[in-house]
Amino acid sequence: MVLRPALSRPRLHAHLQRLLPRCYATVEPVTLLGKAPEPPQHATSSPLRPPSALDALILSELRSSSGASLPGIVENYNDRAGHVLETSLPYEPRPNATRRVTFNDSDGVVMVAHAIRHGDEHKVALCTGFALNLNSGGPSGENENTVILSCAHTIEEMRNSRLFASLPVPPHTKIHNGSASVSGSFVMTSSFGNETSMFHPVQNVFSSLHRSDLVLLSTNSKLSTRPLPVSPYPAQPGAAVRAHVVVQKEPEEGGWSPWIGGTWSKWVRGTVLGYRDFAGREAQPGTYDGLNHMLFKPLPTPGSSGGPIVDEESGAVVGVMLGTRMDNAIEGLRGWGVPSETIFEMFGLPGLKLKR
Repeated sequence: MVLRPALSRPRLHAHLQRLLPRCYATVEPVTLLGKAPEPPQHATSSPLRPPSALDALILSELRSSSGASLPGIVENYNDRAGHVLETSLPYEPRPNATRRVTFNDSDGVVMVAHAIRHGDEHKVALCTGFALNLNSGGPSGENENTVILSCAHTIEEMRNSRLFASLPVPPHTKIHNGSASVSGSFVMTSSFGNETSMFHPVQNVFSSLHRSDLVLLSTNSKLSTRPLPVSPYPAQPGAAVRAHVVVQKEPEEGGWSPWIGGTWSKWVRGTVLGYRDFAGREAQPGTYDGLNHMLFKPLPTPGSSGGPIVDEESGAVVGVMLGTRMDNAIEGLRGWGVPSETIFEMFGLPGLKLKR
């Protein structure tokens, strides 16, 4: 019998990372390939819609969408990588009573849907996003419509799908078996007590940070949802936070509210666990360490990625959820995101105007 030497702690950690790849909090039940479901019927007395009905609701909007096609969105996503807007994002570490998040509802938080329909096949990917409050004075377009911050990995997921290759390069339309191959992205909000889902086609990508998994989306209209305050300062480890969590079915525990497309949402209490740099090393606020990633609890659910993490004391956004990660074998699975200070990398500095 041959005895193998035990793995050291760093080697064990690296070995576990290879066995346990990073997971993203996308909506797995609605990210399907297959025959498109029938258009949904009128709302019934039941507040729940099965995921197939949500798929159909989104796909039916593609027929009349006035937004950009998914290839066009991907093209903008690549071209605007690292782009810094001339517009500034206000520093709001301590928002006043009218601006702070109160956790009473999901106002300001939206659902983002990317969809492809090719003949009898389709693919839909969902995530969460939230509106930002931009200062005036930027170039045309940046302040005319609502700007939504969300995660970027759902765009990557759609781009890497088999159906994406079937889509025509914009603005041409390709016919497949008598049916047009169509695609698009939507920002979804709710009205009338969350009973009606409102669709706002995505028109443009203003900026993206591929390494940080963030993207700025613009709709073709002004949304009524209120923008959330964003803090430029990192929350200290141990700080109490609330994360906007989404589920497909109503849990048995209380506190959940009907949300967009038959889903349920809740501001779940949690804690900031720490930070990591891009190399995965532990990073500390108040030092020269790069706070590139944020560890937190609770764990994000499928569909929660791109949603805000809000400091419970100040009511300001301090992070964005991206998914889950096995940080180490002892600590187990943790929430994985980015601190809110990363968002400001896509905006100009307040009061600074650069000459062209």
